[in-house]
Amino acid sequence: MAISVFGLGYVGCVSAACLAARGNSVVGVDVNPEKTEFIRQGRAPVVEERIGELTAEMVAAGRLTVTEEVAKAVLTTDISIICVGTPSGSGGSLSTQYLERVSAEIGAALANKDGWHIVAYRSTMVPGTCGDILIPILEQASGKTAGMDFGVCVNPEFLREGSSVRDFENPPKTVIGASDERTGTQMTALYAGLPGPRFLVPISVAEMTKYVDNSFHALKVTFGNEIGALCAELGLDSHAVMDIFLADTKLNISPAYLRPGFAFGGSCLPKDVRALTHTARRHDLELPVLQNVLASNEAQLRRAVELVMSLGRRRIGIFGLSFKAGTDDLRESPMVEFAERLIGKGYDVRIYDAHVALSRLMGANRAFIEDRLPHLGDLLTDDIAAVVAHGEVFVAGTAEPEVVAAIDGIAPDRTVIDLVRLPGAAERRLRPGYLGIGW
Repeated sequence: MAISVFGLGYVGCVSAACLAARGNSVVGVDVNPEKTEFIRQGRAPVVEERIGELTAEMVAAGRLTVTEEVAKAVLTTDISIICVGTPSGSGGSLSTQYLERVSAEIGAALANKDGWHIVAYRSTMVPGTCGDILIPILEQASGKTAGMDFGVCVNPEFLREGSSVRDFENPPKTVIGASDERTGTQMTALYAGLPGPRFLVPISVAEMTKYVDNSFHALKVTFGNEIGALCAELGLDSHAVMDIFLADTKLNISPAYLRPGFAFGGSCLPKDVRALTHTARRHDLELPVLQNVLASNEAQLRRAVELVMSLGRRRIGIFGLSFKAGTDDLRESPMVEFAERLIGKGYDVRIYDAHVALSRLMGANRAFIEDRLPHLGDLLTDDIAAVVAHGEVFVAGTAEPEVVAAIDGIAPDRTVIDLVRLPGAAERRLRPGYLGIGW
């Protein structure tokens, strides 16, 4: 396949050389003549493991060339891959000036090209950039329509400086957000044989993935450093502590707890976060990430309350009260706090939780109810039909089968707020009256 690569920094240079090594004919384009001259001489313009040797080999083989002519690059290739920089703008915004410039140039070239061409963005961009800014530029400059006359995709890279060639050859995943099926198929074929799962998704989802990755990486570094700071203050070897943490691939280094949903609660997480941050304060140690975990959890609870308030209806049916489905444990349950806030604001609430209803007058749960929600006895029922008959707005705090069945039978003029991502949530999103807390 013939490919043009625009922008010959780390991502562009590595992508160009690696794609050439996979048997493609690659043309590199850059506004900096020093970079193009480096490659013309068989030298890499960046310092990176293996890139120097790979660039020299591909140039010598004739599979990697360079040009300063945008139109020539577009007219002689099938795919244009954009790897230009997206630096921070004022106030932390994303600067798209280089993306806009190269899109306009490529669009002008497409105006004079017969046949199909794909414009693939590998640059990191916030969701909406491609659809709202770049595709209109391409269409205006070319006089053509994306998805019909030419293809557009967002194909984020997952390359680390220092190991970019290895990461290209062994990617953790391949993500392609395409304007149309033809583009998705062609771009997927470009990476045929590489390991890792492949995701063909909407363009905006592809744009978001790189930000999720990098933000989580930053969070991991900061979390590790804060634990290290506290361990050092307490005279502990943080690496010995973290070796134990990392050994748990069931809950710690795993997908556990990473699915968006409602606030956390229970007898462990809130009190343990409070205790750890209190220990840090006693040692005059600032741990901004850990100290704001509970604040972030509170914000998620507040979002759910505000979502109910935005609907302008007063009769609320709540499914689920315990902090975890299948239990009767109400200790620091966010659903209890949620119900309490709605009652405090004058909403007419009815609650169904079969497990709590069976045990609400026993032991610790009885004491908790009497202390935190003394009117619970009047609001809580094990008759799910009574809650369905009562509500105008229903809040799903559990996905137990009887709750799912009841929600499926609710009239379409009623609203369902889903805090747990009920089965079939992707299809439910298409129905009127369904609102997911984070999807």
